[in-house]
Amino acid sequence: MQPPRSAERPVVHRYRVAATGRHTVYLVHPGALDASVHRGLAEALPTGVGLAVLDLGGLPEYWQAALTGGRAATTVDALASRLLTALRVAHMEGDYVLAGWSFGGVVAHAMVGLSASHRRPGRLMLLDSIAPVAAYKQDDDALEPPLLLGWFTMYLGAKRGRPLPLDAERLAGLGVDDGLKVVLEAAIAAEVLLPSTPLPGLRKLYDTYVDGLLRNNRLTNPHRPLPAPVPVVLVKAERSLIPGDRTLGWEPLAPYGLEVHSCPGDHYTMLTRPDAAAAIASLLEAA
Repeated sequence: MQPPRSAERPVVHRYRVAATGRHTVYLVHPGALDASVHRGLAEALPTGVGLAVLDLGGLPEYWQAALTGGRAATTVDALASRLLTALRVAHMEGDYVLAGWSFGGVVAHAMVGLSASHRRPGRLMLLDSIAPVAAYKQDDDALEPPLLLGWFTMYLGAKRGRPLPLDAERLAGLGVDDGLKVVLEAAIAAEVLLPSTPLPGLRKLYDTYVDGLLRNNRLTNPHRPLPAPVPVVLVKAERSLIPGDRTLGWEPLAPYGLEVHSCPGDHYTMLTRPDAAAAIASLLEAA
């Protein structure tokens, strides 16, 4: 997750301006990786299509919760309302597509529902987002160490820009301390981390990462989503957080249609791999 900051960062990052007559993609980013990770997508978009990232990390009530035990004094709808205001200020003219990665997809879905009909995007694109439905709402205790350690391993590899292969069976049944020893060993072997990396330092990074997940989980649990009033496109990573569910729970929330596509990579590297960016960009060509 992101380190402590003394100054707020902007909510809107414009990485590519749309040409006259072309649309802009507004992508809700929830943190973990820096918003600049989407530069690859901006470069892969068809000629003339714009890209702006709506960074939840620019909202203090959101990012500070990842540094204080994962409890946020806000709601999904409140975050969506804040980003809608930022979008209205940033959007110059023309059609737009709204997208969201991971928890950002939950917020983007809420934004569509809060938008007036004449201000809605042409469609909603979700990048490996898990639907905020009852089947996937769970208490914090259900997020067990082997699951979290596996997700953390994906994150660590993407953050360092190197593949970090680690068989899930090696983490089965392990607690956090023993599991992090396995992760550290694998990360050093893959040259993701230096041999001198201290285990307490990795534990601190892991704890902050988990606090971010807990924040998102606690925001999602009380949220009561309504069906999206626009078509929905889901792009699922080949190594998704929930590999066994093709739709990640979105089908009941997409009465105007749900398209499902896949792209290379895992939940995090789908944002950094050029082949994944190309796959996602091709789906964003039309508004």
